[in-house]
Amino acid sequence: MSAAPQEHALSLAETQPVGNVGRMKILIIEDDLEAAVYLTKAFREAGIVADHASDGESGLFMGSENTYDVIVIDRMLPRRDGLSVISELRRKAIHTPVLILSALGQVDDRVTGLRAGGDDYLPKPYAFSELLARVEVLGRRKGTPDQDVVYRVGDLELDRLSHEVRRGGKEILLQPREFRLLEYLMKNAGQVVTRTMLLENVWDYHFDPQTNVIDVHVSRLRSKIEKDYSQPLLKTIRGAGYMIKDEG
Repeated sequence: MSAAPQEHALSLAETQPVGNVGRMKILIIEDDLEAAVYLTKAFREAGIVADHASDGESGLFMGSENTYDVIVIDRMLPRRDGLSVISELRRKAIHTPVLILSALGQVDDRVTGLRAGGDDYLPKPYAFSELLARVEVLGRRKGTPDQDVVYRVGDLELDRLSHEVRRGGKEILLQPREFRLLEYLMKNAGQVVTRTMLLENVWDYHFDPQTNVIDVHVSRLRSKIEKDYSQPLLKTIRGAGYMIKDEG
């Protein structure tokens, strides 16, 4: 679909690599040649290796056969639409982060794209600087697969396969979102986890909903894992976020 970024006139020489994106490799699935050429060149000058596929079938093949840190895909494509490509990648257990670009920018359109398996959704027209920042975030999320099945912090244990949580051998019943929250905190035990990190990795939000949803869930989780126990584990780091840590 033809829809050039708002920063099409941006001097590409002024686009500098951000963070560690220089080691990233992405796939751009875009049928509009002009937009594809622009994006490929812009990403490469930002230090990112960018491959291009011009239709859904080619994009599905490349995304299945090659390893990418992020896939950037247009929603409306010839031969196979973008949402179908994403769904098929997920069916094949390919979990490469996907950012959807689309002229369809209503809330229902974004929700449909995310539910199809997309990780982020950016309506057209867009600023390349924002696209670059979002790709960088998704690239950091990919990382290497986590091999730990059981997380332990002090006498608190979380089994990722059985979805059981125990403290001191006593089972603690958690709601699905509470389990996901605790899982992410324990995965990053001893480190400050910011509200933005929680929104992106626990709630799959890439914006701030301006609610106290995090505070409510953290409070509920804290009451469940610390009730009847003298040693607190879940700490609020004022002005920064949260940390789970065994001080014993």
